[in-house]
Amino acid sequence: MSSNLPKVAWIGLGIMGSPMSENLVGAGYDVTGYTLEQDKIDRLTAAGGKGAASVAEAVREADVVITMVPASPQVEAVAYGPDGILENARPGTLLIDMSSITPRTSVDLAANAREKGIRVLDAPVSGGEAGAVEAVLSIMAGGERADFDEALPLLRVLGKTIVLCGPHGSGQTVKAANQLIVAVNIQACAEAVVFLEKSGVDLAAALDVLNGGLAGSTVLTRKKDNFLKRDFAPGFRIDLHHKDMGIVTDAARGVGSALPVGAVVAQLIASSRAQGDGGLDHSALLRSVERLSGDRV
Repeated sequence: MSSNLPKVAWIGLGIMGSPMSENLVGAGYDVTGYTLEQDKIDRLTAAGGKGAASVAEAVREADVVITMVPASPQVEAVAYGPDGILENARPGTLLIDMSSITPRTSVDLAANAREKGIRVLDAPVSGGEAGAVEAVLSIMAGGERADFDEALPLLRVLGKTIVLCGPHGSGQTVKAANQLIVAVNIQACAEAVVFLEKSGVDLAAALDVLNGGLAGSTVLTRKKDNFLKRDFAPGFRIDLHHKDMGIVTDAARGVGSALPVGAVVAQLIASSRAQGDGGLDHSALLRSVERLSGDRV
């Protein structure tokens, strides 16, 4: 491995974190990972990375620490406390939080890290599991320009569209907007699918021609097969999109921005979760439309 590349600690090896960390290993980075499930750590070591027994052990020698965990409480759990990142990483370390959390959590984390001499970027991503595997994620960052520039070579291993959106918390704000657009888009696609099927149209042909026109989208491209095959193995779970819709509706209320359609879709996602679909891919919003249309699901 190239000795001039920074040593990376990766905290959180889930659906997104595992392929992303493996892409860094493949690019020659020295990556030490920690997560709650041993089999995920084993997967990283099999790919050429290293495993750690704790957050503290993972970050102690790192130049860059990357966190990719589900929500604000998990970011706070790994960042704070005697066994957390801030108490165990070296001064000068760059902490890149790629989780999708509230903008306020990111702003607070940056302020608390600064007291320890640790620099922070919030850098949430969009693109789902496929984008993580293919290293074509969109990465929206918040923080200092110098820290972003330093992180850029590493981020280019993980994604394709990488933009500094403003100060701390800005990446999370843009990610919240992203999740709003994606949720409304999936809901619209799901409604179209049920409408087309009930009308007796060739669904595969219809989705192909729709995706070639103004109705086309990355969502439809990525989720078309999920709709056609009713394959809802999670690339991005409804549970997490429910969390994200809470973030965007709360943040929008805080700045005085109305989300009339977003609020309805947030309720539909909450309903889907209450029906037991929280562990399925967010394309399973189709199941809610089918239920509302009188179909047995």
